Amino acid sequence: MKKQIKYVSYLVLMGIVAVGIARAEEMVKIALELPKAMFVGTPKNVKTKNLERPGTQRVTTMMAPAGTVNLAKDKAVESSDAFPVIGELSYVVDGDKEGADGSYVELGPGVQWVQVDLGAAHDIYGISFWHFHSEGRVYRDVVIQVADDKDFITNVQTVFNNDHDNSAGLGVGKDKEYVETNKGRLVEAKNVKGRFVRLYSNGSTSTDMNHYIEVEVFGK
Repeated sequence: MKKQIKYVSYLVLMGIVAVGIARAEEMVKIALELPKAMFVGTPKNVKTKNLERPGTQRVTTMMAPAGTVNLAKDKAVESSDAFPVIGELSYVVDGDKEGADGSYVELGPGVQWVQVDLGAAHDIYGISFWHFHSEGRVYRDVVIQVADDKDFITNVQTVFNNDHDNSAGLGVGKDKEYVETNKGRLVEAKNVKGRFVRLYSNGSTSTDMNHYIEVEVFGK
């Protein structure tokens, strides 16, 4: 009889734990706050073998645990180009997603990156970013990585890579290139954990220069 009571108590306890876990992992919809559209029509001179199909629905929402917020807001930003051609690195995390002058930072030609220090390691569920959306253009070799250290040596994880020919030297990616719009790009990070988020690019179909308007990192 005592064994039976202990067994029932054990089941009740496991049930309470299960309910607690379920409540702790309650999922909610995260929707991007989009800037006004600046580019309308058909992009010109876009030539790429890796472009996503025309008409592909741009994802602007995702599911994440309740309490998920933008961890990147006003955090420290570094770059491979210490002296941006236009703008300030702080623009990348200031919350301004408009595509007009004064809202973006321009880095030099070739493979460049911007890097956000979240201040501590976090569980990351999604990363959204806008390069430049006042014109329909395609940025090359867009790669996003997360790591524990600013030099990207420890626990480096790639969450997006559309470099189909390894021209950036970070490995061949399977993601598609895409035309820039005001909807930016939302990448689900599959709950990776890290402190530093780095975004690479290698010019675009319009210019050799690299641009960033805003980066958001959703996590807890």
